[in-house]
Amino acid sequence: MTPTSQVDLDTVTPGGEIALGGDGPVATLTLGTGQRLNVLRRDDWAALERAAVSLASREELRAVVVLGRGGVFCAGSDLREWDGATPEDVSASFAGMEAALQAIEDLPAPTVAVVEGFAAGAGCQLALACDLQLVGRSARIGMPIGRLGLLVPPTFATRMSLRIGPGRTKDLLYGGRLLAAGEAHRMGLITTVVDDGAVDAALAELLAHWDGLSAASLRASKAAVNYGLDALVQPARRAPQGRACDPSEFAWRLDTFLHRHRTLPPR
Repeated sequence: MTPTSQVDLDTVTPGGEIALGGDGPVATLTLGTGQRLNVLRRDDWAALERAAVSLASREELRAVVVLGRGGVFCAGSDLREWDGATPEDVSASFAGMEAALQAIEDLPAPTVAVVEGFAAGAGCQLALACDLQLVGRSARIGMPIGRLGLLVPPTFATRMSLRIGPGRTKDLLYGGRLLAAGEAHRMGLITTVVDDGAVDAALAELLAHWDGLSAASLRASKAAVNYGLDALVQPARRAPQGRACDPSEFAWRLDTFLHRHRTLPPR
């Protein structure tokens, strides 16, 4: 069971930032174009949601692989889209991100994020929305959004807390730092770390192992674990979204960030 060659479907965005591939037991969701650390715009998050929803009904699926182009997973949302945006615009963007993340979480088949380079901000959340994370050793992951005056929603915090607990989650959110893969693995934020040159082989080995198992059993195992966590997840999903940014600081913080970081490091 290996990912088939990528096939462009109706769920891709016009610029190819989200592509759905594979018509067999493994589907791939490929992020970005390999440029600018694969940051995603609102239309891209909407396309990702549509792609995930389209996969939910495919009973033959044994796995969904989420990965980025060009050796980078995803450095979050495209901050240039928020230049001059109102707080309401930013909140709408966060709602679109969350819809895509929940669509990934709600897939009945096992999911694995293949993380290379960066998984930052909403890119970190996307990796955590997958069941497993296969991470290259040099990759970095985290939520460095405090410097921008962005306000973490309950769903974002819950994804982290369920893996590493509330104390460590607060420490990471307060500090806004990116973790090296090894540290993220030791604290339980991600599931697997492999050498950078071994990522493809490790993914192939994982998918081959799943190929020998009952598809019904794989799906039932996922459903059973998720059922036990539902009481913790649903309150965050039902919570009012609230503001996504601090209106008194966001505009100047974003402007400072964009003008000081023309290459747009991860959010």
